[in-house]
Amino acid sequence: MPNERPTYTVLIASYLEPGHVERIRAVDERLRVVYTPELLPQPRYPADHVGKVEPRTPEQEAAWRALLAKADILFDFDYTNLTDLPDLAPAVRWIQASGAGIGQLVHRMGYAERMPNTVITTASGVHARPLSEFVIMVMLMFSRHIFRIQEQQARKHWERLAGTDLAGRTLGIIGMGHIGADVARMSRPFGLRIVGTKRQIDGIDPRSLSLDELYSPPDLDKVLRQAEFLVLCAPHTYETENLIAARELALMPKGAVLINIARGAEINEPDMIEALRSGHLGGAALDVFAEEPLPASSPLWDMPNVLVSPHSASTSDRENERLTNLFCANLRRFLNGEPLNNILDPERLY
Repeated sequence: MPNERPTYTVLIASYLEPGHVERIRAVDERLRVVYTPELLPQPRYPADHVGKVEPRTPEQEAAWRALLAKADILFDFDYTNLTDLPDLAPAVRWIQASGAGIGQLVHRMGYAERMPNTVITTASGVHARPLSEFVIMVMLMFSRHIFRIQEQQARKHWERLAGTDLAGRTLGIIGMGHIGADVARMSRPFGLRIVGTKRQIDGIDPRSLSLDELYSPPDLDKVLRQAEFLVLCAPHTYETENLIAARELALMPKGAVLINIARGAEINEPDMIEALRSGHLGGAALDVFAEEPLPASSPLWDMPNVLVSPHSASTSDRENERLTNLFCANLRRFLNGEPLNNILDPERLY
């Protein structure tokens, strides 16, 4: 019929709890939602979207590829066929990713060139709360000497000690996007002085971002000189690669703590290790590394002033709920012909 509204096939390409799948189905009758968990990698922990990859049988692979060929919308990348995805899913108009920092993956796979008619949206904002709580935890751990307390407990040694308060300390945040803004907002009640950097700062009142001062990237040194705690939240781009190296570390106050929840490539690891060994850098809490998994040979594992987190600061058992909220909102925008939220800029990589 001429007035019949078009329908769209939505293929869910990574594990979701059945309740969330039903929420997606309920968005609109024009959506044909396909979910075949038996063909997907199984999650190793809540909200694991890559999963434990087990080889499909030839029949299973053929069935999965037939679904890809008919899909108009993908919830997540097909991590089992990343290289061939543009060829296997030629009709896909939109991919909603489960991750925020997907720019490098998209660039590496050449999706912008190979899928020119496909919009890719990120999960920006979904992981802000757990990452912010991780940062708060780290600042409290270092200010209250948790490593020393644990070491004394292991030796059954009783010796009183004095930590410090966060009030009046300076927190520097590199990258005031969703995550950086949430880190600043959640840190404010502790009485910290908070400064940050953002790519575009014209017309932005620092107070609207819970900041005392806001700088553009060329003024990064002004942030480094003040930051007793420095948090990296910026996306991994050409500009942020190797952003923090020996010169930048030397500018930071002696005893400062470095917290990386961005990408390992943004820090020169050998320079950071040297700054930690010398005592200039008081500590580091690292969720991301230049090589992942972190090799057993890395000295970071054994350093008494380093917290090694296995790229898990952003994960939460509530992540799929938040991802589904984002996807459903974007589905409604898609069906209404409205611009989608979190569209990836393939040039900026975020």
